[in-house]
Amino acid sequence: MREYLLVLFVAAGATYLLSGLARNVAVRTGALATVRNRDVHTHPIPYFGGVAMFGGLVIALLLAVQMPFLGRYTTVEHDASAVLWAGLIICVVGVLDDKYDMPALVKLGGQVLAAGVAVMQGVRIYWIPLPDRIVGLDDTTSIMVTVLIIAVCVNAVNFVDGLDGLAGGIVAIGSGAFFSYTYVLAYEQELARATTASLITVATCGIAVGFLFHNWHPAKMFMGDSGAMLLGMLMAMSAISFTGQLDPSALAQGSDVLPALLPILLPVAALALPLLDLMLAWVRRAWNGQHPFQADKQHLHHRLLARGHSHWGAVLLMYGWSAVVSVGLVLIALTNRSTAVWLVAGSLVTVLVLTLWPVRTAPSFIGGREAEVVDRKPVDG
Repeated sequence: MREYLLVLFVAAGATYLLSGLARNVAVRTGALATVRNRDVHTHPIPYFGGVAMFGGLVIALLLAVQMPFLGRYTTVEHDASAVLWAGLIICVVGVLDDKYDMPALVKLGGQVLAAGVAVMQGVRIYWIPLPDRIVGLDDTTSIMVTVLIIAVCVNAVNFVDGLDGLAGGIVAIGSGAFFSYTYVLAYEQELARATTASLITVATCGIAVGFLFHNWHPAKMFMGDSGAMLLGMLMAMSAISFTGQLDPSALAQGSDVLPALLPILLPVAALALPLLDLMLAWVRRAWNGQHPFQADKQHLHHRLLARGHSHWGAVLLMYGWSAVVSVGLVLIALTNRSTAVWLVAGSLVTVLVLTLWPVRTAPSFIGGREAEVVDRKPVDG
């Protein structure tokens, strides 16, 4: 645990320090989020937060593989290399999009390329649990499912990156919950506690927290597509690598496949809000005959703002939903289920009441510029 905590703090500290440098580079190169009639910010904000996060990730993982505990496992070292190469590609694609606003299909091609690099280095989904059995995947299906999962997670985080501190906070909460599960499960099952999933999730949590200090409202800089896509890819790869290092038959208890299902279900819970927002956006745009990547102002965080919640009020509510779903599932999985279920149910009711509680409509949302608030950058198109 001490080595994981060191990775967490190094990732956070390195990202925090590199963010200042990345911000200066963004200003000098003109990589700024300009002010448009539909945006929240009132002056140009630098991008390249994703570059700082990738730098923090590199430093944290290179440190980890040199440690006496984490570094002695060749699988962890190999997978860390795969994560860094795939992360480099996705970060470069994001930087180019932040600077030149690339077409959605070109950006999707970059995401598939990054996923392909991870797959070629062995980071793949090898099995899927069903209600009555666990199904092993052939090579072709394994590759297709892996690429699909990475692409979906990348775009889910990209879609939710619409308010200061939102995407980073949600990923920090989700990755922290997933790390807790992977570490405690390895301890209880007497498995090797040095897993790629634990390393990736703790590093992801660190870089998200480190960047949040620059992204609190009002933000000093934005993570941009380079950061949002990097975080989504890391969450996907943590789940994929975890399934590759576990024996599902050892987790399944008789006819109960829930323990084997959790390694796949938990990352979904960690990104529940981004995935829900992604699904609703695609359904909404298909219903209206729009392109699936055409930006609009109907995301979940926009709806909270339209109800009159403040910027931070909307962000904190989405933090609350993320924590209840991801942390709640971890509690149910690792503790007494009946007590945990009641605790999670009570938390869900509390967050739901706070979300639906009548809020005075903010004057700035009535006919003003913020009445047309959408993503500060059309990250979904």
